[in-house]
Amino acid sequence: MTCHLVALCFDAHDPSRLARFWAGVLGWETADDPLHGITLLPSDDTGFRIRFLPSREQKTGQNQMHFDLTSASLEDQQKTVARALGLGARHIDIGQRPDEDHVVLADPEGNEFCVIGPDNEFLADCGFIGALACDGSQEVGYFWSKALGWPLVWDQDEETAIRSPHGGPKITWGGPPLAPKTGKERLHFDLAPPADGDQQAEVDRLISLGATRIDIGQGEAGWVVMADPDGHEFCVQTPR
Repeated sequence: MTCHLVALCFDAHDPSRLARFWAGVLGWETADDPLHGITLLPSDDTGFRIRFLPSREQKTGQNQMHFDLTSASLEDQQKTVARALGLGARHIDIGQRPDEDHVVLADPEGNEFCVIGPDNEFLADCGFIGALACDGSQEVGYFWSKALGWPLVWDQDEETAIRSPHGGPKITWGGPPLAPKTGKERLHFDLAPPADGDQQAEVDRLISLGATRIDIGQGEAGWVVMADPDGHEFCVQTPR
């Protein structure tokens, strides 16, 4: 049985503040986190939590993944932008063209996200979090499809996307050119085997798919730190 995506984790200088920001943007509730962070619980079909973990590392370069938030109308898009700005977001320029219909923002710690216009057909049947858009190769899209057991819903021109059979956001990879890695990434996935699964067996399976074990100074932690075929970090937790 494949592992499941437990959480998307943010490294944060101020986890409480960043959690409040995203709780306000998404309308999610906070919950106690057994791993010394702060967790937001989805109020829709997103299917995974968002965790905020304390970190002193500085942000270096653009994040390799970001949220694409959807809009039902132009007015709805404007309301989302205004709500985010009121909570502490700011407009940023990452090279987007003036004619593009999405608004690019950064949260209070500089993590990029987009508020997509209402005419985006690719995200039309998705919820408020339409996609988690990632920098990555076609190979890594295939890896994550097998790792999570999620089918490919897009595979063209080296761009890939997967989605849980239960719905929720798409996870997309934009293909080449890939951005250079600039240090430990501020966002990563937490995976876990099911309650009756085995952590080591899952680590071995992921290695067989192309992942590697890595050391980021975690010491004798209860989780295993790995990297996907593109070198992006993720963690395998104990069964749950």
